[in-house]
Amino acid sequence: MARRNRLSIRTGNTRASDSAEGSSSASEKIEQLARDAIGVAKKARRHHQNLTGDNFYANKLATLRADATNAFRSMSSATVGESSAIAELIESVFATTTDKKRRTADFHELVYNLRTTWRSTSVPREDEGLFPLSLLSQTGRGYLSKVGLQMNGSYTSGWYDAASTMMRRLLEASIIEAFETKNIATKIKNKNGDYVQLTELISMALAEPSWSLSRNTKRALPRLRDLGHMSSHGRHFTAQKGDVDAVRQDFRVALEEFLRHAGLL
Repeated sequence: MARRNRLSIRTGNTRASDSAEGSSSASEKIEQLARDAIGVAKKARRHHQNLTGDNFYANKLATLRADATNAFRSMSSATVGESSAIAELIESVFATTTDKKRRTADFHELVYNLRTTWRSTSVPREDEGLFPLSLLSQTGRGYLSKVGLQMNGSYTSGWYDAASTMMRRLLEASIIEAFETKNIATKIKNKNGDYVQLTELISMALAEPSWSLSRNTKRALPRLRDLGHMSSHGRHFTAQKGDVDAVRQDFRVALEEFLRHAGLL
């Protein structure tokens, strides 16, 4: 693999726990984890510890490698070749058998690629999005978690039309789940057996006697419906942060309430 001439990059010894929490993007997280791997290898040599054995430094390197692998999976690239190249660099930097010279050289190459080709957008943290991902994971519905991750990611990235569209999808799905749990799904299907659109779905949810919706949810549903419609279908409407923030609490309350009616929380 060709090497590029560039300024030397300091390989400080920052703790893995600090780096994992402090990074704002997947590429930055991998870079810091790689710095930590260099530091672990350096300390292992100093204390005459073998990284292939069962000791503190070997276990630490294995943890760093796992964290870097997971962070890499959240990134995307333009070509298969780019993916293979960066994967090889990550493997080399975090491998137990890589010699000192090779590990350092591949670390420099990895950082160069992460700061250019692989510069990534912010990865949403648990408390930064529109709905807690931990609650969605409790539902046991993988599709809800995936839509929620896209929604939170869109919001933290400033893609507010996309975020509100994902909000619409999650709200619609939670209402359908609630009707299905009560064994009354036929009420929200048309003559062809397909589920009705959001406007009719919300009207039926508001009128359904099988549950008692809170005052906040009753007030929130029309507002959430309108924002979802405008973001998804409005030709001249572009959602702004203020539009989403205005219904953020409404969404939080309504979504969780329907997930509880659906028996998923």
